Amino acid sequence: MSLNYVSQILPSLIQGAGLTLQIFFWTLIVSIPLGIIVSLGLTSKVKPLKWVLEIYVWLMRGTPLLLQLIFVFYGLPIIGIVFQRYDAALVAFILNYAAYFAEIFRGGFQSVSVGQYEAAKVLRLNYWQTVRKIIIPQVVKIVIPSIGNEVINLVKDSSLVYVIGLGDLLRAGNVTTSRDVTLIPLLLVGLIYLILVGICTLVLRQVEKRYSYFK
Repeated sequence: MSLNYVSQILPSLIQGAGLTLQIFFWTLIVSIPLGIIVSLGLTSKVKPLKWVLEIYVWLMRGTPLLLQLIFVFYGLPIIGIVFQRYDAALVAFILNYAAYFAEIFRGGFQSVSVGQYEAAKVLRLNYWQTVRKIIIPQVVKIVIPSIGNEVINLVKDSSLVYVIGLGDLLRAGNVTTSRDVTLIPLLLVGLIYLILVGICTLVLRQVEKRYSYFK
């Protein structure tokens, strides 16, 4: 492996990694809060709302993310809904991961004992105060491992945006590999993904330690 060659192709790979990180960052920032809201709706006693959200989660979890990307970018324009490539990727990723996070948080909410809600009533806390101050901190502790798995999956799933022509890390590696007829770019792509996953793993471990006081 020529260091000179690596130095030549690394800028394009880093640029592609930048787009990958943007998709990763914005998907997490939006889909986790949205997932919490949807999970509250899934546990709601309002049946029409619950049914609609259950269908949404079923569709998002039951169809491939790749298909959802293609549908948002290539399918929706048929009915007049047009997204730019980057926006289409964000919409598809956020809707998909929000559904997964919703199911994770729903399980977390249901695992909290009824006694916690009863204790909150004794303290004269309203529903939203109970959820924010008592329930969510416990739920976060419960769901951290599952959220961590989805975060790591998101790093790798971000490579799917190549199907709608976005210049992410994998696309940059594929283009360079085809041009130069060498596997070195793909090896570097794999190394960058490993580094990103490693960083996420370290951060998640710190988050788990942060919430270890609930043990």
